[in-house]
Amino acid sequence: MRIVCRCYDITEEEIIKVIKEKNITSLEELKRYLNVGMGECQGRTCIPIIIGILSRITGKSPDELEFPKSRPPSFSVRLGLFVGDEDE
Repeated sequence: MRIVCRCYDITEEEIIKVIKEKNITSLEELKRYLNVGMGECQGRTCIPIIIGILSRITGKSPDELEFPKSRPPSFSVRLGLFVGDEDE
């Protein structure tokens, strides 16, 4: 058993199973099913490995598989609001 996503302890076997059962063809779809790439490392560790797995199963070249879209917060929030700073 090979752990691919260390943030969520997701194994290669789990990834392969979901790709085949759900007919996943993109990294974005896989991210939505398993949350891969959404942990503390933000995919820096697992995404390159997952691209290889997805490429092997779908027959697409790694270049054809897009990296997941980055979604920054829609607006900024002052940190003082979280700690109850009344001046904010």
